[in-house]
Amino acid sequence: MSDTICHKFLDTARKHQERTAIMFKRAGRWQELDWNGYRELVESIAAGLQTHGVRKGDRVAILSNTRYEWAATDLAILGLGAITVPIYQSSTLDDISHILADSEAKILICESPATARKLSEILKPLKHIEQIIVFEADPKDTDPTEPFSSLEDVQSKGEAALKKSPTLYELAVRELSLDDPATIIYTSGTTGRPKGVLHTHTQALSEVADAFPLLGVTVRDRSLTFLPFAHVLGRIEIWGHVLIGYTMAFAQSIDRLREDLVDVKPTLIIAVPRVFEKIYNGILAQAEISPLKARVFHWALSVGREISRYKVEKQAVPIDLALKYQGARRLVFNTINEKLGGKLRFAVCGGAPLSQSIAEFFHAAGLLILEGYGLTETTAAIAVNTPFDYRFGTVGKAIGDVRFKIAEDGEILVHSKKVMRGYYKKQEETEKVLTDGWFHTGDIGEISEEGYLRITDRKKDLVKTAGGKYVAPQRLEGLLKANRFISQVHIHGDQKKYIVALVTLNMDAVEEFAREHEINVKDRGSLVEHPKVKELARRAVAEANSHLASFESIKNFAVLPRDFTIEEGELTPSLKVKRKVVDQKYREVIDKLYGVSEANA
Repeated sequence: MSDTICHKFLDTARKHQERTAIMFKRAGRWQELDWNGYRELVESIAAGLQTHGVRKGDRVAILSNTRYEWAATDLAILGLGAITVPIYQSSTLDDISHILADSEAKILICESPATARKLSEILKPLKHIEQIIVFEADPKDTDPTEPFSSLEDVQSKGEAALKKSPTLYELAVRELSLDDPATIIYTSGTTGRPKGVLHTHTQALSEVADAFPLLGVTVRDRSLTFLPFAHVLGRIEIWGHVLIGYTMAFAQSIDRLREDLVDVKPTLIIAVPRVFEKIYNGILAQAEISPLKARVFHWALSVGREISRYKVEKQAVPIDLALKYQGARRLVFNTINEKLGGKLRFAVCGGAPLSQSIAEFFHAAGLLILEGYGLTETTAAIAVNTPFDYRFGTVGKAIGDVRFKIAEDGEILVHSKKVMRGYYKKQEETEKVLTDGWFHTGDIGEISEEGYLRITDRKKDLVKTAGGKYVAPQRLEGLLKANRFISQVHIHGDQKKYIVALVTLNMDAVEEFAREHEINVKDRGSLVEHPKVKELARRAVAEANSHLASFESIKNFAVLPRDFTIEEGELTPSLKVKRKVVDQKYREVIDKLYGVSEANA
């Protein structure tokens, strides 16, 4: 018998039967389910899926926002030896069609009847889909003639099956091998069609068995989960929670995160940089409400930064500084931490680079953000900072069996059990990135003498100016996004004389600025064009340039009338800018930035 995530789930459920496994909000109240009840839920879904014909090796696709039913269904699918195929709720119909066709999914599970109806046209030619199941099924919103079942119906059939065979799930789990395929995760990708990344149970267990104990996560912890489970980092939350046995609370939505943090009081959260950037910008906006408040805030922050330096270097804090910090906490930092729930031990950040200045800011305020590094192809983290060993500006040290080496061109290569089996049905593409057991990450980086890994940029994103100089866009974008008025940044300059930027604004902060300065405009579009608002962007660019060499500094920029969005195809579901899409969509704006400057040169 192999030790898979599903074996760990059964062990955890037996060991911690009466401890709270999950929390979720329904009808305005937080509900709790203990591990015994959670196991029963998973078993009933698994047995129900089996009655619907799901067998070992079958692909089951899930298209839904993050919710507890998603996590339970994933464990049910994996326990049967079937393969979970997650799909982002925000995916285009074209991408959904491609993923379903490429994976040859047998079952499609959607969030609601409305979602299923939207897919009706693209599902017609996909004859391999035998059944559609929906998580939510309001009797008022369903038609008995529609071709889908509710999860409640699936569970009912499962419960009937379990009466005849109570150990159905456990027997299925016993048949699992670490070499069995577990999931096909389609990369959101900044270019081209999504590729299916095939992971076995080996990769899943290797990742969580190394990462979560290293972070010091225990059964007493409580997380608030809100990342999409179609993202590998969100999926790792499910499996890590199963391994350790801590409580996993499900946020209502990203928009209600502030409310949920206060209600749940998590001890840890896992998030992408965009979440921390928004919290950071919100804090700065509040701090600038009045001159007195701003002075107190910046004094507290200076004290916090001093404390941070001592902590990073593991040095004793002088008594007089410790006393100042008590005052800083009382006047400023306690309020910040209470808004985050008041009990956070640390946060884990991945999926994209986090600005070093933002990480240092939160540490000064009393929250340690541990940045890690990994890809869909490496089952998430292959390097991570830990609560007792961290360096801001790095993604930490290699974890578990991970080995790194840096190629001649600076690309990071990795060797580990965490590396994917390969791209699904794409042997040639697999061989391009996997050579002699080493995975070519496509990222450029360096390793310090102490073993900390630093990512400098994506290999394919490096900009080579007409002068032959290489510029790393991520660094420039990070510097600009540290400004509270800036939302998104796109750097351009390949084969050009100099670098230019497209900038979008954080409109919440800009509108607050407008109120303070009595700027009266009709709408956000007019506000973006106001000279005083454009001056905010100019100052942000000037501040970023003060940290840059001449060849990499931003010589011209344009403020766009709206933010980049997933819906418009400018962002991936994990909120990374699709560079080629933005280059093409805003080609005229970019050309004008070069044309205007060159004409004046």
